[in-house]
Amino acid sequence: MAKQASAQAASAVKTTRKRVVKVEAVGEAHINATFNNIIISLTNMNGQVISWSSAGKMGFKGSKKNTPYAAQLAAADCAKLAYDLGLRKVKVYVKGPGAGRESAMRTLHSAGIEISEIIDITPIPHNGCRPPKRRRI
Repeated sequence: MAKQASAQAASAVKTTRKRVVKVEAVGEAHINATFNNIIISLTNMNGQVISWSSAGKMGFKGSKKNTPYAAQLAAADCAKLAYDLGLRKVKVYVKGPGAGRESAMRTLHSAGIEISEIIDITPIPHNGCRPPKRRRI
């Protein structure tokens, strides 16, 4: 009796449908380059994600994630899938101070996706929070 109930509960959990995303020829590329990782998301104009990739997803660990080479591989993986689905032109939004910002954009361009404009949306504080005290070594 208990096994039937758990089997029914497990089958109820598994019935989630994959969200259908409408892919147009024009979209947006969001490149989030932090000090630890780089995340690239290609979306349609409504903001629904078509494909995404990151340096961690590509198998890099630790400090190797924040390298231009890791960003290049992540962008190539992301762009290939989106190009096959029909994405051809993007507006790039870059956020963060990471190392792989430029190499990710170059790789998107070399994968056949045209870049119409580049917008830097890195948040800049108006001298908000007090920084931590200096390290004494």
